[in-house]
Amino acid sequence: MARSNTMQLLSSLRAAVLLALISLSVHSVAQNELRASISADYHDSLHDLFVHFHRNPELSFLEHATAARLASELRDAGFTVTEGVGGTGLVALMENGEGPTVMVRADMDALPVEERSGLEYASTAKQIDPISGREVPVMHACGHDVHMVSLVATARQMAARRDSWSGTLMLNGQPAEERISGARIMREDQIWDRFGTPDYAMALHVMSGLEAGIINVTEGSPMAGSDSVDIVIHGIGTHGAAPHLGKDPVVLGSQLVMALQTLVARELSPRQPGVVTVGSFHAGSKHNIISDRAELQLTVRNTNPETRQLLLEGIERIAVNLGRAAGLPEDKLPEVSLNNPGTPPTVNNDELVKRLRGVWQQQFGEDRVLAVTSSSMGAEDFPYFTSDPAIPSVYFAIGGSAKSDLDAAANGGPAVPWNHSPMFKIEPELSITRGAEATISALLDLMPAQ
Repeated sequence: MARSNTMQLLSSLRAAVLLALISLSVHSVAQNELRASISADYHDSLHDLFVHFHRNPELSFLEHATAARLASELRDAGFTVTEGVGGTGLVALMENGEGPTVMVRADMDALPVEERSGLEYASTAKQIDPISGREVPVMHACGHDVHMVSLVATARQMAARRDSWSGTLMLNGQPAEERISGARIMREDQIWDRFGTPDYAMALHVMSGLEAGIINVTEGSPMAGSDSVDIVIHGIGTHGAAPHLGKDPVVLGSQLVMALQTLVARELSPRQPGVVTVGSFHAGSKHNIISDRAELQLTVRNTNPETRQLLLEGIERIAVNLGRAAGLPEDKLPEVSLNNPGTPPTVNNDELVKRLRGVWQQQFGEDRVLAVTSSSMGAEDFPYFTSDPAIPSVYFAIGGSAKSDLDAAANGGPAVPWNHSPMFKIEPELSITRGAEATISALLDLMPAQ
């Protein structure tokens, strides 16, 4: 009897191992087929599409030709596309039976930067900046061209695999991310009322300094919240040779710049991230004139609402009371104002991160999927899509730097230019194909066939 039980147990174990091997083999075949299909698409047309977007960048709010080309590519893939959402934004839908609605965002705008990357397809484009009114050079210095092409690759593969998933796929081309405005404007244009509120949302960002093809995804807040703050310091003008007859806004502004540093150094918990940076200080017109006005422009970064409130309230408190300490009358105290609505921090859904990290580790290997917290306080407007109402979301990074460039920099060679640099460049093939493969594998997990 004991021998019979042992034989049955061994038989069951063999069957379980066989099923596991078959499952692993099926997954491996599917994984290899997906990767090969994306690679073939890249060499057939996606590379040319990337070069087109890179050579023809457009500034925030001016992405007319970019949006039209992206819309055309998504229509050709079989999606129903609505243009003009929030200005130049677009929404592409593919309904494929019962199941969740999942949104994938790609930003479209470029930066007022003159490209010096040395690439043969470098941008020479120029546009009139709608903010300054001046003609400026334009460059995809932050990789949004990669994001758009990865979105097109995702659309084509998902359309070809309708038997493998069920639900509604929503692909968004978002304008004006660099102005921290596009997502908010699309929300104000009633995107959820018009197209449905997603059950999940995803976005990727290609990052210089991270090896091409590496995925980095973290729990918590991968991107900070950001506010732009303006401070007007009123003074009493006088001759530079008679400072005692006036109130010098340059001196008061200088004191304010230094005093603001105490907010992070002495009022914010040492374990809580926050940034107060004075990026612009303008005053005066001549050597021997004490002006009656100085203007400061600040960027303020946070990872939660409590830190944001502490920093913004502290800025106003310090500015106003330094004005009083300088002897300014109440009607000439510094004026503090928010320049725009700002953006909340990007906060990933921890459970969704763990779920997709597991998918990606199985797809690419554990050594190709990192969980490294960024040392930067860069901001994003993606949370305008995901924070109200709260939508479980994951914002992740795809490495964009060639390993050879990173190795050379580590051995004393030239530093790898970061995003927003005029010398910014990425290795497009692995960045685009890995970004698409990561997105598709996540979608297939979130939207299983019914």
